[in-house]
Amino acid sequence: MTELPALSGKVALVTGASRGIGYGVAEALVARGDRVCITGRGEDALKEAVEQLGADRVIAVAGKAHDEEHQAAAVARTMEAFGRVDFLVNNAGTNPVFGPIADLDLNVARKVFETNVVSALGFAQRTWHAWQKENGGAIVNIASVAGLSASPFIGAYGISKAAMINLTVQLAHEYAPRVRVNSIAPAVVKTKFAQALYEGREEEAAAAYPMARLGVPSDIGGAAAFLTSEQSAWITGQNLVVDGGIFLNAGVG
Repeated sequence: MTELPALSGKVALVTGASRGIGYGVAEALVARGDRVCITGRGEDALKEAVEQLGADRVIAVAGKAHDEEHQAAAVARTMEAFGRVDFLVNNAGTNPVFGPIADLDLNVARKVFETNVVSALGFAQRTWHAWQKENGGAIVNIASVAGLSASPFIGAYGISKAAMINLTVQLAHEYAPRVRVNSIAPAVVKTKFAQALYEGREEEAAAAYPMARLGVPSDIGGAAAFLTSEQSAWITGQNLVVDGGIFLNAGVG
């Protein structure tokens, strides 16, 4: 691991960050000097992530994102360890089903919304009351291009991400001017979570993108770092599409 920069004085909580996009976001924030609390379901994966990111600047709290006790514990632990929580990045998500929504088990739909939408609101409420209401900050919700159009076979996931984009707008309106709230909508990023969308045919999948490649976690990490920086101080309530230009092929701006 390379030498870390001086501490920025800022603190972030990133959910679902033991690997993939969440880890990429945490890595980008640590690289600029932030201290970070990461969450995830697996103790071992979190421990490994903390070691890779830097145990002197990163802590972890294991649990399920939709569990309210876990949400409370993650925010409380961040405050205890670092004394503040300036930034929240809601990345935790699930997509347990692949198929048409016409036959979707409604209990599965509820699970998707609990994890992808309700948990994001829960974390936003808790960071607001713990620190941001009085001190300001920023929230970034990791949505998806699946929330912007029809998404065959991952419809429940797409619907939940559309809801997350609207949640972003609602929070941005309510939390202004103290806290800025934006979302990022990635296309396919090379992670274990998205493996089913490109595994065994990555070259074919990448050919559909004007940028001629799939995304990587650092692409989203860079966007999240920007949206939690002073360089984006006049941006709130927006959804930043990070898609390698894929929507250009569909004629969607």
